[in-house]
Amino acid sequence: MSVVRAVQITFDCADPQSLSRFWASALGYVNPGPPGRTLTHDDDVFEAWHAFLAESGVPESQWNSASAAEDPDGNGPRLFFQRVPEGKLAKNRVHLDVRAAPGLGAEERMAALEAECDRLVALGATRTQRFEPAPPMTNGFIVMADPEGNEFCLD
Repeated sequence: MSVVRAVQITFDCADPQSLSRFWASALGYVNPGPPGRTLTHDDDVFEAWHAFLAESGVPESQWNSASAAEDPDGNGPRLFFQRVPEGKLAKNRVHLDVRAAPGLGAEERMAALEAECDRLVALGATRTQRFEPAPPMTNGFIVMADPEGNEFCLD
């Protein structure tokens, strides 16, 4: 009998709050609130966390040590962001593929990827390279980097 395991993807980063906000917006995820707090749609989740941490006696210098983003439907993996002292030094050995054009082909697919690329650039991502469709092996994709330089693909 096999056991299915849940996956959390962890990012080492300089600014967990900003990076988790970017990825939540990019993927339609949410940043979860602090334990025992009910937030309204108008509440800023990070202000709620800051108040919770202050009330818990956590020094302000540690408030941005970690953050998370979660699929609101509970289907996708949880993303966890942890502050580390060193910067990014090399190409990622693992990266995310953001499925922005499922089921689309040829020109319609690349147009959808370009529109999503523009949206993510406005959120702080950087466009790196476009790969044209080369059937039957690839349908074309766009390589990007998040605000801290972590590579990901739109496909």
